[in-house]
Amino acid sequence: MHSILVVDDERDIRESLRGVLEDEGYNVALAESGEACLEQLKKRACEVVLLDIWLPGIDGLDALERIRQLEDPPEVVMISGHGTIETAVRATKLGAFDFLEKPLSIDKTLIVLKNALEAHRLRQENAEFKKQFQAKSVIVGESIPMKALRQQISVMAPTNGRVLIYGESGTGKELVAHAIHAHSLRKDNLFVEVNCAAIPEDWIESELFGHRKGALPGAAGDKDGKFEKANDGTLFLDEVGDMSLKTQSKVLRTLDEQRFTRVGDDESIKVDVRVIAATNKDLEEEISRGNFREDLFYRLNVIPFYVPPLRERKEDIPQLAKHFLKEFSAAYSRRPREITEDAIETLSRYSWPGNVRELRNVIERLVIMNPTVHKIERKHLPPLIHREGGRTTAGFSTLHQARAAYERDYILKKLDENHGNVTRAAEVLGLERSHLYRKMKTLGIAVKE
Repeated sequence: MHSILVVDDERDIRESLRGVLEDEGYNVALAESGEACLEQLKKRACEVVLLDIWLPGIDGLDALERIRQLEDPPEVVMISGHGTIETAVRATKLGAFDFLEKPLSIDKTLIVLKNALEAHRLRQENAEFKKQFQAKSVIVGESIPMKALRQQISVMAPTNGRVLIYGESGTGKELVAHAIHAHSLRKDNLFVEVNCAAIPEDWIESELFGHRKGALPGAAGDKDGKFEKANDGTLFLDEVGDMSLKTQSKVLRTLDEQRFTRVGDDESIKVDVRVIAATNKDLEEEISRGNFREDLFYRLNVIPFYVPPLRERKEDIPQLAKHFLKEFSAAYSRRPREITEDAIETLSRYSWPGNVRELRNVIERLVIMNPTVHKIERKHLPPLIHREGGRTTAGFSTLHQARAAYERDYILKKLDENHGNVTRAAEVLGLERSHLYRKMKTLGIAVKE
């Protein structure tokens, strides 16, 4: 039920408004002065205040100014029987949603109230969205590479320089892009993402630049592209190395001119977009192979970033594991979890080929699969991490033993990735199925394992 506070020094008006609004299903509170209004707002949340301007003590405009300073202020609709244009303008500048003149029209009051409630809802949704976005931009880790990365972000984020982020899959390139936007001058505008590897080549131009109705098969209507949506904000081109040469050419032209045309249209659209790109490929090598335009590379590579793999900053694993435990315990409404030092040491010895993404997935799995466990121990870790993370090179006396152990773990890893399907694992390993069975028998891997 929506909550409304009616503030007026005339009792008849207060009671009349309460009767009408309660009949409409609203929860209504009353106050006879600006001081009483502010006191009530300290005690209870309220979505909209209907506030008279002429009040004893502090007047409505002074009360409005103080209301707007609250942490989560309600929308305020001013009411006056002696309103002037100057008063209405001042109220608007102070943050009033609207201005109603006495005698009040019930129909108009209800319409304005409905619009004010919708504005309050949208403002709260926007605040929640920003809070979630800020959470996405938190870079966890106190290793030297992570401290250097945060320092680099703080220096260049407030500029409009284009950024190219390098790093293996799963290292957190998207997180860095979010952090750059969150600390930029464009933070109050949109952050728009495009995964260039996930969109079919026939549709990537439409996705980036939009299209006119009928310009493509299945294009039933006009569509805005990502460049247009990101106007005045940030466009993140993830896996930019997978973009076709044809699309690269149009992106290059757009970066140079800050102008583009939709597919199937002749009219150009001007935009102001900051572009951040990311890749897990060596673009200079792709240039030498003819797969990536050198001129586009130099346009994107104004400020290069490198996100190191997790194996190069293992000192961050304890902090990351605890961070993800807290995140997923809250997400799945579970009691906060602890993790033992033995489990942390095992996680720290694992090679993490999937980087931070793999660690995050492992912690999520632990939270889901152990609903009654309050302390994560080494025995709760997935078998592959338990085996590899529990072994050190000191445990091998010969090269043959070390090689056999590596082969065993690698085969187990591929079996795990393919959910125990020996045929699919053999294809991935480049072995005949019968050859893999013999290997498994030699290395002591049971089919069920």
